[in-house]
Amino acid sequence: MVYIGIVVPENAVPQAIADPQYLFSAVNQFLIAAGKKKLFTIQLVGTEKEICLFNGTFTIKTDLGINQPKKFDLIIVPALFGNMEVAVTSNEKLIPWLKTQYRKGAAIASLCVGAFLLAATGLLDGKKCSTHWGFQQEFKTMFPLVQVQDGAIITEENHLYSSGGANSYWNLLLLLVEKYTDRAMAVQAAKYFAIDINKNSQASYTIFNGQKNHADLSVQAAQVYIENNIQEKISVEHLARLTNTGRRSFERRFKKATGNTVLNYIHRVKIEAAKRSLETGQKNSNEVMLATGYSDPKAFRSVFKKITGLNPIAYRNKYNKMPALIM
Repeated sequence: MVYIGIVVPENAVPQAIADPQYLFSAVNQFLIAAGKKKLFTIQLVGTEKEICLFNGTFTIKTDLGINQPKKFDLIIVPALFGNMEVAVTSNEKLIPWLKTQYRKGAAIASLCVGAFLLAATGLLDGKKCSTHWGFQQEFKTMFPLVQVQDGAIITEENHLYSSGGANSYWNLLLLLVEKYTDRAMAVQAAKYFAIDINKNSQASYTIFNGQKNHADLSVQAAQVYIENNIQEKISVEHLARLTNTGRRSFERRFKKATGNTVLNYIHRVKIEAAKRSLETGQKNSNEVMLATGYSDPKAFRSVFKKITGLNPIAYRNKYNKMPALIM
């Protein structure tokens, strides 16, 4: 028997509690239908018998309190909602319990921004972790010792699992099903819940918003210039001259302020503009390439795929409902 504890934190997303409970219960039914015994015992664990979520819209009754002696094989930390610092602070009582369960041999899996609560335990220090792409910069600021994996759907290190943004936690749950049963059962569950079991990157879902939450005015000026001149071929040297800064000093300050190299930032801004054009317009790939300052189709496709995980045509076909124009 595999004992699974699903934590019920304050400020949790109810769906991220119900989904793993539903999935592992369904797998039990699949096993029984195949003439086997059920494998999973799933219990909800919290600091109170009843926990209200979304200002009382949802009330979840827990099966066990954290003060009750119970050893789990797998702990699931669901996604949190709202301000992450507040969410972590309001769930401080869960942190020693999570550390104790891990020390006793439990694997711990955080779903989406549940990674903030897992990281607050210190268990992820020096280790790799995934979280929602929209919260990566905040996560890096709060937990600088954790190695955030940009764009990764699933990360695992030393029995600590984490997943990328929103519904990508289903891929982590399917991985856990496969870990405790087999690939065939994971595929059956994927088909039942209509989940793409092979999804391995959240890159195509990412929206790049340049990191401007810093006080370096020269870097901010360079960022604004890049964003206002996406159709131009922009060099590091030009930006350094624009800000009256030596190139090496400018590159160092830019990386420190934004978390990106200058060239990477230029590419990400340009590709974000290309993505928007492909999502909503009728320009073909070459027209979009030229409008964002690229002149080499092969180089454009290479950069686009590196950032989004898809080539421009595949990206357009996925996100634009208009009929594709002949390229």
